[in-house]
Formats: sequence, C-alpha cells, structure tokens
Amino acid sequence: MSTSIEQIIQRTMMLCASTGAKLTTKRQHVLLVLLSTPVPLSAYEIAEQYKKRFDEALPVMSVYRIMHFLIQEKLVHKLETANRFIACAHIACDHPHEIPQFLICDRCKMVQEVGIQKHIMKELADSIEHTGFTLASQQLELHGLCKNCREISS
Repeated sequence: MSTSIEQIIQRTMMLCASTGAKLTTKRQHVLLVLLSTPVPLSAYEIAEQYKKRFDEALPVMSVYRIMHFLIQEKLVHKLETANRFIACAHIACDHPHEIPQFLICDRCKMVQEVGIQKHIMKELADSIEHTGFTLASQQLELHGLCKNCREISS
C-alpha cells in the first residue's frame, strides 16, 4: 500500500511533536520539495524548487539550517559524496530500521536507500577500530549503475 505525501507530512508532524521538535511550515515545505523529487538535491536546488513551488524565496543558508533539523529528526539524509539531500525512504514506517546505506547511480543520479543489519556494521566498525582508525560515520555510499541504466548500456 502506497503512502501519500500528505500522510507522510502528517506522520512527520506527529514524530516531531513526540520529540518536542516543531515541523514549521518552511520545514514542511522543504520536506515536500524533497519528497516530490526522485533524485537528491543540493541546497541551491532545494531553494530553487522551493521558490518555484511556493512562490517564496528561501535563502540557501536557511535551507542548510532546515536540512540540519530534518537530518537530526531522521527525516532526511545527506549524501556526503554528492553534497546533496534526500528524504528518508522509511519516513512513514512504524517499525525499527536497519542502518541506512545508499546505492547511487552515477548516470541518472537515482538513489536507493537500503538497510544493513546492525551486527554487520558493528563487525565492520570493530574491524576498523583494530587498525587504530576512528570511524566518524557509518554511512556507506556505493556508486555504480542502476538496473535501468545498466539495461540501456547493454
């Protein structure tokens, strides 16, 4: 069963209220911009889409502040290698999730969020720790070609 964008916004409002956070109108609108696009967007692209959709300018610095909030609330992910943002694929789910990882198509820029079991990430972190290296983030971003782009190439 598919969840509508309106249902997702209602769910995020409830999630934020349960943590004492406030999903302001501008935060909602930025989230709507991200939910309405199949590809990750930069802060500048978000500001541009925001202006087109809501007929109101939103400074890029405001976009970054809103992104910080949405990431903290686990509603949005930042793709570090691309410096772009994407709405969480599990934003409307009620069940616990695995650690999100991202498959990024280098041709069409589509992103698929996949979960990796926590014990696998713990084993990876433990293995890294034995080298004396301190892991700053457990987010993996794997680049390649999606199924559609691979079929086009064949």
